[in-house]
Amino acid sequence: SETSSQSLPVKDILEELSKNIDTGMHCKFNVSRSAVLDGAIRGFKRASYNPHFSMNVKFSDDFEKNEEAIDLGGPRREFLRLIIEALSMSPMFEGTDESKNLAMNSTELFSYYTAMREVKYFLAGTAIAVTLIHGGPAPRFLSPVLCASLVGGSNAACPTLKDVTDADLHEKLKKISESSTLEELLRATDPLLDYMTNARYVRPLTTISARDLLLGDLLMFHIVNQVQGPFQRFEGLKTLKVLDAVEQHPDSFRCLFFLEPQRLNADMMDDLFTARLAPKGSNRRRAEDAVIPLWRDYLQDAEDEEGSSKLQSILVFATGANEIPPVSFYPAPSIEFSIRAVKKAPQNECSPWPTHV
Repeated sequence: SETSSQSLPVKDILEELSKNIDTGMHCKFNVSRSAVLDGAIRGFKRASYNPHFSMNVKFSDDFEKNEEAIDLGGPRREFLRLIIEALSMSPMFEGTDESKNLAMNSTELFSYYTAMREVKYFLAGTAIAVTLIHGGPAPRFLSPVLCASLVGGSNAACPTLKDVTDADLHEKLKKISESSTLEELLRATDPLLDYMTNARYVRPLTTISARDLLLGDLLMFHIVNQVQGPFQRFEGLKTLKVLDAVEQHPDSFRCLFFLEPQRLNADMMDDLFTARLAPKGSNRRRAEDAVIPLWRDYLQDAEDEEGSSKLQSILVFATGANEIPPVSFYPAPSIEFSIRAVKKAPQNECSPWPTHV
């Protein structure tokens, strides 16, 4: 049977896009963990920045001392993870942790115009696109409404009451939704007459059947229409052709945005890390073979004692990522062994210990 193009695994789509990354060229990012989003914006706005180049990330601690690290992808993945976390908590978005829309509350108009002037919404879209292609996590905080708008335009969005974060407005709209007679509907709309004027609502309220149309129009105005400026700037997602891929394969990306990442277990971690072993038959290989079961015991004990959260901490320590990236790891995580002499052991006897993960 013919396979639909929309059912392609998202990993394959992202890996194909990542082939356009020139690993021989680098763009530098100098960032502090306490202000990672500011560092990202500076880097993206730099004249020499090119999203097709590899990212070279250098962190500094609170005392402005350089943090030395061999960049095998760990600093980059940590940087991308922190960018997504910072974006999800920024005032550019509002909603629950798992479902956030673009924000423009009336009390934040000044912040909105400042953000527009600094093109922060565009850079937010750029950051998400770059994160997906360069090995970072998925932006799982985006709401279904926002994702639908990105794929099919504003008319494709279907906001609901749960998308309204303003408690006062939520309560007023809820009363409209619960109206069962025309009289109740008119009483419910009375406190919203000014708001309806701002929303340019012109449908006459002559029957209770107008209730659902009214509610739908007000939700569209609040969640979608009044943030059209930020939404248009969010086209930074076109970077590296990510938005094109989302539009072409909406089903593939839907699971990426809305589903939780697979919970880590000991077997997954064991498969993820490749041991760099000495040649078979050598004394060193025999010693290494004796250590590998201890590594697996450690992973199993971690899972038994604290579950997925402990394994996640191990993954962050080793790779900088708190989940397996949608585009997978490059280079792949590995385990190396260091040989330490054992006291009172025969000459040339050695014992390996994992020293680099």
